[in-house]
Amino acid sequence: MAAASDSAILTVDGVTVRFPTPEGAITAVEDVSFAVAPGEFLSIIGPSGCGKSTLFNVIGGLLTTHQGTVRVAGEIISGPHQSIGMVFQEESTFPWRTVGDNVAFPLELVGMPKRKRIERARRFIAMVGLAGFENRYPGELSGGMRQRVSLARTLASEPKILLMDEPFAALDEQTRLLLGDKVLQIQQQLQQTTLLITHNITEAVQMSDRILVMTYRPGRVKRIVDIDLPRPRDSEILGSEAFGRYVAQIWNDLREEASRGMKDEESHARDHEASA
Repeated sequence: MAAASDSAILTVDGVTVRFPTPEGAITAVEDVSFAVAPGEFLSIIGPSGCGKSTLFNVIGGLLTTHQGTVRVAGEIISGPHQSIGMVFQEESTFPWRTVGDNVAFPLELVGMPKRKRIERARRFIAMVGLAGFENRYPGELSGGMRQRVSLARTLASEPKILLMDEPFAALDEQTRLLLGDKVLQIQQQLQQTTLLITHNITEAVQMSDRILVMTYRPGRVKRIVDIDLPRPRDSEILGSEAFGRYVAQIWNDLREEASRGMKDEESHARDHEASA
């Protein structure tokens, strides 16, 4: 699915982020531009230190000290935006609230009447496969289930764009694949525009319409890969020949960038030893 900028729901244009350090400014992300079409699933992947999470924070409005612009439906954003929902790497449930109250929490904040917010919370709890767990507490759930509660809470606000930063990173591989299947089902059901930040190639190919590959620091757009695999998809597609070709192609890009990163870190270590 191509994303033309004139029809895009999200446009990132020339984003550059620099952080001050005692040794001087470090450029984390440099001149990153792309557009995302309504209903598209785009994954952003790259080696450690490429600025993936920095870019996530810029798009989500959590980091505003950057050059370039981020637009939602043509509107420049300058902070957190009601059209963007975020799911983080660490599950963020409130241990003192039930599953139902966790999911209803953002609706409570905006003053939605109790009956209506309970109904909406139940809808999204069922959508993530947790119907019947409304009165349980997070401490009674597995890690994968708690992450589904976090997802349901974000979806309950009905954002136009869903941002996910390594949401499955802390899970075992089996749970990760099954939760990936669930996210795909929800994304297709809601036609949810979704951006996934990940370092997992299999996950990115399984879920995405396109994959943006970033370079090692400073993070730039190295390549955008169209994933031409049939939908609906689930984890069964992992064994197909076409899937394997995409994984190999992206791994070659990542290996090149990761090697650059290792050499850079080794060089810095030698310079540090020499100056010590």
